[in-house]
Amino acid sequence: MESGKTAGPMAFVAFVKGRPLVADAALGLLLAVISLLALVFQARSEHLPEPTPAAVALVLLINLPLALRRRYPFGVNLAVGALSALYGALPYPDLVTPVPLGGVVALYSLAAWCDRRKAVAVGVVAALSVVLVAWVPQTDSDVLDFAFTTVLLAAGWVLGDSARIRRAHTAELEERAAWLARERDFEARRAVTAERARIARELHDVIAHHVSMMVVQAEAGPVVAERDPARAAHAFDAIAGVGRQALVEMRRLLGVLREETADTGDTGDDLVPQPGMAQVAGLVEQVREAGLAARLEVEGRAVALPAGVDLSAYRIVQEALTNAVKHAGPSVDRARVPVRVRIAYGDAHLSIEVRDHGRGSPPGGDGPREAAPGSGHGLAGMRERVHLFGGELTAGPAPDGGFAVLARLPIGGAA
Repeated sequence: MESGKTAGPMAFVAFVKGRPLVADAALGLLLAVISLLALVFQARSEHLPEPTPAAVALVLLINLPLALRRRYPFGVNLAVGALSALYGALPYPDLVTPVPLGGVVALYSLAAWCDRRKAVAVGVVAALSVVLVAWVPQTDSDVLDFAFTTVLLAAGWVLGDSARIRRAHTAELEERAAWLARERDFEARRAVTAERARIARELHDVIAHHVSMMVVQAEAGPVVAERDPARAAHAFDAIAGVGRQALVEMRRLLGVLREETADTGDTGDDLVPQPGMAQVAGLVEQVREAGLAARLEVEGRAVALPAGVDLSAYRIVQEALTNAVKHAGPSVDRARVPVRVRIAYGDAHLSIEVRDHGRGSPPGGDGPREAAPGSGHGLAGMRERVHLFGGELTAGPAPDGGFAVLARLPIGGAA
């Protein structure tokens, strides 16, 4: 029963939040009804003439435009403020409490949804308008009325400005949380890719070693069988033992791979071949989604690269972009950090340039910027891949700030 009681107000709040135009229209209508009732009540209690159609129209025009206060806060505030000042200057019953409420809500909306400079300027104009209206001879306002109206308008402006600041802070926190989620996903996928590559290398070593041993034993089998049958039987036993050991190692490594697939929530569909330069565009897009202004430039005609060169070139770009993400600075500065990836296909060489302008290495920095602790081999891993194929690598602070990685790999394959 209790949950049913709380569910009603919560559902109403959710309904109102999802339909701001309906909520604002209801607010304007409510204020208009309250103002009209107060106008009639005061006229009868003070034995004044009944409100004229012009007075009723002004009260409606002061409150009903509030239905558009979030969509057009500046225009609604100007209209409501001008009409409120006109009502105060005319010889109508002085409704201190209900009539200024339309102007208070309009001023609140302006401070909450418009630029702060514009809100300050309009707030000053509203204060001057209150002063001028108070000096008009036709009005029956006194010092108390003037002070009360001024306090109401000032409170509306302050509350609106606070709401604007709180909303901007919330938006910044949401943006930061989204960026952290993207970066966490980026790092997790990179770690999974690196671990799978490591397992693949181990699996290759296991198979190569044990199969080589089995081939050697099998080739020697016929020769030994002619000369020493007992020794031949031992050779076949050795082949069986090596095969069983290879199967055990393969099951162990594949078991680790299955566990990692289950832990990361993958279904196994992501077990694609090792990436290459064809996937660099997607890598740059991931970095762009992480908040950096990354762009890709390709020069020359893309050619089919040897598998080792293709994978190593991709890993070099990946490591350089990962370091750029790590050293880009706070989230508010990331959108201003340009990262350029240039791929140039030559006749005999593939050139790679990854240049960023993060805060990790200022102009004239002393020494290369290494990867963060625990993030892998960093520059050492890139140099190892480049030297494996007889290429060249230059990495260090750029003259204009940031960090630059320049790699040159021979397309012909390993040296």
